[in-house]
Amino acid sequence: MDRFVSTFTNKIDAKGRVSVPAPFRAILERDGYAGGIYCYPSLDAPALDAGGQSLAQKIDGLLDGLPDYSDERDELSVALYGDVQVLSLDQDGRIVLPEALRAHAGLETHVTFVGLGQKFQMWEPKRFEERRARAREKVQGHRRLFGAGRRSDRGDGGGEGGARE
Repeated sequence: MDRFVSTFTNKIDAKGRVSVPAPFRAILERDGYAGGIYCYPSLDAPALDAGGQSLAQKIDGLLDGLPDYSDERDELSVALYGDVQVLSLDQDGRIVLPEALRAHAGLETHVTFVGLGQKFQMWEPKRFEERRARAREKVQGHRRLFGAGRRSDRGDGGGEGGARE
């Protein structure tokens, strides 16, 4: 399965169009994006979540895991599908970002596309740099936790709790 990876920053033109990075377009084409890119305001960040059929199937799977007619299912449906806009790619690989989506993400002149595996996000570049810095800081903390566990599992006596002769 293809994954959206890497980070690209592109300019928004005067008509609100932006080029989707070629590697992302290739994944969308293989994914069978059909009529366009699914795009909605991120639920937990000043960014836009986007993707093709795999993203739509992932959302369907989340909803399928909730009881029919439950408040949780209805709320998630409204939050995701209620705000989805299907953005068409033109012959030059550009999409038009509607004003409501641009306002949510604070997009004015440039967009940073960030691959997140099954989906990608679109960020205002400075906001994304702040987000990336926070993520790296958190990962460093988690990495220390993972590293401590691996050392003790080596069985060579090199870590805390390891066997000693």
